[in-house]
Amino acid sequence: MGRTRIAVLGTGANGAAVAADLVRAGLDVTLIDQWPEHVEVMRRDGLTVESEHGSITVPVRAHHLCDVASMRTRFDVVLLVLKAYDTRWGAELVKSVVARDGVVVALQNGMTTADVADVVGTHRTLGAVLEISSTLFTPGVVERHSPRERSWFAVGSVDGATRGREEEVAGVLRHCGTVEVSREILSAKWMKLVLNAAELVPSALLDLSIAEAAHQPGMAELMTRAGLEAVAACRAEGSRLVGIFGLDDVDDARPEDYVRDLVDKLLTDYVRPTTLSTVLQDWRRGRRCEVDEINGRVVATLRAHGAPAPVNEAVVRLAHAVESGTAHRGLHNLRPLLDSAGVGPDRRTVSR
Repeated sequence: MGRTRIAVLGTGANGAAVAADLVRAGLDVTLIDQWPEHVEVMRRDGLTVESEHGSITVPVRAHHLCDVASMRTRFDVVLLVLKAYDTRWGAELVKSVVARDGVVVALQNGMTTADVADVVGTHRTLGAVLEISSTLFTPGVVERHSPRERSWFAVGSVDGATRGREEEVAGVLRHCGTVEVSREILSAKWMKLVLNAAELVPSALLDLSIAEAAHQPGMAELMTRAGLEAVAACRAEGSRLVGIFGLDDVDDARPEDYVRDLVDKLLTDYVRPTTLSTVLQDWRRGRRCEVDEINGRVVATLRAHGAPAPVNEAVVRLAHAVESGTAHRGLHNLRPLLDSAGVGPDRRTVSR
């Protein structure tokens, strides 16, 4: 068998960090992105990754979205690292360049695996979870906050046709971090959504880094309440509470402990004091965020089952106001968020 042909569709902060690791490992990697200036800089100067270990630049094959129409290569593995709301069109874009026996990996936040499977077929779809912290504001330059030894991935099948093929993708991603093969990947993705609901948009609404936001008075409890609503949504959809990031499976009687453990693990192992959430990065670049696919998914799921989600509803409402220009990011948003959770501003995050 020849070399595995890999495409990374979506080379923003995390996609570019992953792609750079794969290129450095000597793999056959094609980068595809929708930011024209980013693509042109990578073509001209290569992709630069700045980290605590220093700065390194790697030459890459970078392509614009429009280039896909003229590609003759058929890819064995496509890593889809687009925003959750871009999943369906992204899967449609690469459908024609996926090898007959190739797979598309939904390496994203949110419950995107079903959308990929609907486009390319469950027999060519793998679900995945990632925890890697990076920022990208300058075209062609990624600042990676969680190095390889502190980056984590899970890969799993959603269909019997791909059962046993997870290790092919796991072998690729092990060049980027620790990888687990999960037999319950949809449950694992729900667990990541639990964490995302707790920290991504809430921290961005305060216009603070994740760590700075988590240590604001009352935020520990707010994040726990948001995460617990996501746990309820997970259960309502029939998924199980499973451990991710190396944590043990969840004690069904004490899910609040698990939510706190997830946040503590994030703060301890994966982010720097200055790490911005992907949502805040999007907003500072003038882009919309994934609030509807994360907190909004919690709200919609619980509403369908006749249950409330007051904290996530407040997060969604305020995020929409920020994106429409009728509200602004800042610490003044802390009080209404705490009110939605019914907590006072006297509780702080304490890492254990």
